[in-house]
Amino acid sequence: MGAMCRACYENVADSPHLSPDLLSGAGASRHAVLGAERQAAGAKTWHPRRAFLLAASAAAAAPVLAQVEVGEASRLRNLVPAGEIESASMQEYGRMIAQARQQRALAPDDYPALQRLRGISQRLIPLAPRWNDRARQWRWEINLIGSQQINAFCMPGGKIAFFTGLLDKLALTEDETAVVMGHEMAHALREHARARIAKTQGTGIGLSVLSQLLGLGQLGDLAANMGTQLLSLRFSRDDEVEADLVGLELAARGGYDPQASVTLWEKMSRASGDKTGPAFLSTHPTGPERITRLRENVPKVQALYEQARGTR
Repeated sequence: MGAMCRACYENVADSPHLSPDLLSGAGASRHAVLGAERQAAGAKTWHPRRAFLLAASAAAAAPVLAQVEVGEASRLRNLVPAGEIESASMQEYGRMIAQARQQRALAPDDYPALQRLRGISQRLIPLAPRWNDRARQWRWEINLIGSQQINAFCMPGGKIAFFTGLLDKLALTEDETAVVMGHEMAHALREHARARIAKTQGTGIGLSVLSQLLGLGQLGDLAANMGTQLLSLRFSRDDEVEADLVGLELAARGGYDPQASVTLWEKMSRASGDKTGPAFLSTHPTGPERITRLRENVPKVQALYEQARGTR
């Protein structure tokens, strides 16, 4: 997860129609099946004003410092201006959502699974500035795409997408879904994509971006190139560790059981042999060390979960 893989994007593009099977998963008992005649509703940017008020009451009651240890974010990210990568992300996300809508693979606003995802996001997004103050300015958005791919991502600037294959094939609980969302948000909050682009391109891209800001080049071309990179980035092992731990704390602060992080990755491990699974698992390798690390950190955030669970 994290940065969206090219395979997933191509899978959406190749889907000629919105399949009721994709958006219903195991059956109508889990989600309402979309009729073939229904046109997918347009994606809308969500402004979490009410959610900030709900989360504020829980935070003000008993503020607690961060419980997981991840250190400082990579300084290399400063070679790439945050505003530029967020702008490129917004453009690429917009193109992807438009294509999903055209292919009738975009879940409408009243779709039950999407409503559940947005409900979780309403609890997690207000907590985001704790790790990145820029998150207060982000135009957060979350959408659900009908695809058998086991994948989800959060692009820089708070652009989130889940694939129905992830929810249905792994039969994720609400707590496990929250852990996934927290993990993906953590990649954006810790600016892993920004740092990875800087590491990949070296100082050249930083100088190129600076020249664009000074009017010495075509900013649109740079944004397009950046957007393409965002779809193919692979995060490092250290990035994944950070996303696991920050995501664990985000979910716990939102009132979601941190133990779900363990059951989630146990499911991921079992799914590693699924031919549709590598889109996610190729950049999120499973293994006993990952599960062990999460299990060791669950007690560190348990008190946060106990504080917040009553507000759900």
